[in-house]
Amino acid sequence: MNQPAKIKHALNTTREGDFAQWYQEVIAEAEMAEESGVRGCMVIKPWGYGIWERIQKLMDEQIKAAGVENCYFPLFIPLSYFAKEAEHVEGFAKEMAVVTHHRLIGDGKGGLVPDPEAKLEEPLIVRPTSETVIGAAMARWVQSWRDLPLLTNQWANVVRWEMRTRMFLRTSEFLWQEGHTAHADRDDAMEETLRALEMYRAFAEGPLAMPVVAGEKPENERFPGAVATYSIEAMMQDGKALQAGTSHYLGTGFAEAAGIQYQNKEGQQAHCHTTSWGVSTRMIGGVIMTHGDDDGLRVPPQIAPQQIVILPMLRDNDEDEALLAYCEDLRKALVKLSALGEPVRVLLDKRPGKATQKRWAWVKKGVPLILEIGGRDAAGGQVSVLRRDRLWREDAKPNFVGQAKDEFVAKAAAELEDIQTSLHAEATARRDAQIVRGIDSLEGLAKVYADDQKFPGWVELGWSRPTGAALEAVVTKLKALKLTIRNTPMDAAKPTGTCPFTGEPAVETIYVARAY
Repeated sequence: MNQPAKIKHALNTTREGDFAQWYQEVIAEAEMAEESGVRGCMVIKPWGYGIWERIQKLMDEQIKAAGVENCYFPLFIPLSYFAKEAEHVEGFAKEMAVVTHHRLIGDGKGGLVPDPEAKLEEPLIVRPTSETVIGAAMARWVQSWRDLPLLTNQWANVVRWEMRTRMFLRTSEFLWQEGHTAHADRDDAMEETLRALEMYRAFAEGPLAMPVVAGEKPENERFPGAVATYSIEAMMQDGKALQAGTSHYLGTGFAEAAGIQYQNKEGQQAHCHTTSWGVSTRMIGGVIMTHGDDDGLRVPPQIAPQQIVILPMLRDNDEDEALLAYCEDLRKALVKLSALGEPVRVLLDKRPGKATQKRWAWVKKGVPLILEIGGRDAAGGQVSVLRRDRLWREDAKPNFVGQAKDEFVAKAAAELEDIQTSLHAEATARRDAQIVRGIDSLEGLAKVYADDQKFPGWVELGWSRPTGAALEAVVTKLKALKLTIRNTPMDAAKPTGTCPFTGEPAVETIYVARAY
C-alpha cells in the first residue's frame, strides 16, 4: 500500500512537538518582532506593527462611534496619585517602574550614574495604567450633571515590570488602548462597562476571527479596586486560555480617591461612577496561537496589512517587462474592489530573488492570498492562486489553483470574505471540541489535567459563587492543579446540580483552564 505523501512544512518546530517554541518561531519567521536588548521589551517589526495598525484603525472607529473621544495623558504619574487609592496601588506595586533622578553624571571610570543632587522631590511612576492620572483630570473637568457622561480613551504604551515575559503575550512594555469614563449613576456606568465588553467580543469574533467567551471574572480576579471585572477569553490551540480584553466597573472608589464630583439636578454634590476598559498587543499573540499552523502565521484578511500579494516569476531577461506590466494591470484591477467593508489591499512584490523563496516568506507571514505569475500565465491571461488557509494538496504539494485573470478578479473579494469566515469556523470548532463537561468533583477535574493530557482544553463547571475565605480555599485547590477560573459566560444557562468545590447548589456556570 502506498504511504501518503509527507508534507515538508516551512517551520522547523511543530505545534504538537513544542507549542512554546513553535510560537517563538512563528514570530521570528513571520518577521513580526525581535528582542530589543532590554529585558521584556520587543521591537515590533513592520509586519507585526502593520497588524496592530489594522487592529487600531478598526477598533478606533468603533470607539468613536460610541461617542468616546481620544485624549492623551502623561507617561509619568506622581507617586502621590497612586497613594490615594491603596487597593489599586497594591495590585500593581510589584510591577511599577519608578523614576527617581533627572540627571546622570560620570562615575570617574568612564561610565554614568544618577546624580545624587538630581534626585526628584517626588518619585514618578512610569504609566502601568492611567486610572489615577485620568481621575485627576476628570476631577477638574466634571462639575455638573451636564458634564456627564464623560467618555475618554487613549492609545498609548504602558510599562509593567514583568518577571517572565513572552513576545506579545506578556512584555514589560506593551501597546494598548484604555477607555476611562465617568457617569452619574451605577446603571449608566454598568451600561458602558457592558457596551465595551460587547465591542471587544464582537471585534474578536469579527476582524480577528477569534472565538471568545464574554463573561464576569470571579472576585479574586478583579482589577485592583474594581467592583466588577468582565473579560473575553479565547482558547489557544494548545487548550490554554488567553484573556484578550477586559472591562471594569469601578463604582465610586476611584472617584472618591480622586475627588471626581458633580452637582446633580437637585443641587447636591455626588461622586461619579467610573469605568475603565482596554485591549492590547496581546491580541496579536492571540491571533498567532488561534490561527497559526506548522507553516507559520495565518492572518485573517480583515487585519492583514496586505490581503493579496502578487509574485511575478522574474527571469532577469527581456520578458520581465511584459510580465511586470501584466501584474501591475492585475494589481490595479484588484485595488478597485471592496471586501469586508474596505478597499482590497494588494502588494506587487517586485523585489529581486527567486519566486519560490519569496512565496514561502509570504506564506510564513500569513498573507491570505498569494498569486504566483510566470511568463506563460501572463501570455495566457492566467493566474496561479494559493489560499493560505488551504495551503496543501493531498499529494503534499502547494495547493495552487490556476484561473483566468478576469475570473479571479471577479471572485477575489468573495474569496477573502470566505477565508475570514473559514478561519473563524475552524477555530470555533476546535474550541468547542476541547471543552469538557460533566465533571462533578475535584478528582474528576484533576484527571482532565493529568500530565498525560497534553492539550486538555477547558472544563465547564457549575459554581456556587463562594466569596471571601471560601473562595480562597477554592483558589488554593485550583493553584495546585495550575488552574484558574476564567469567567462566568454571559449567555450561559443556569446550571443544575452542585458545585464540585463547595458541595452547595450551583448558581452559575464557570470555565476553568490553564492560562497565559
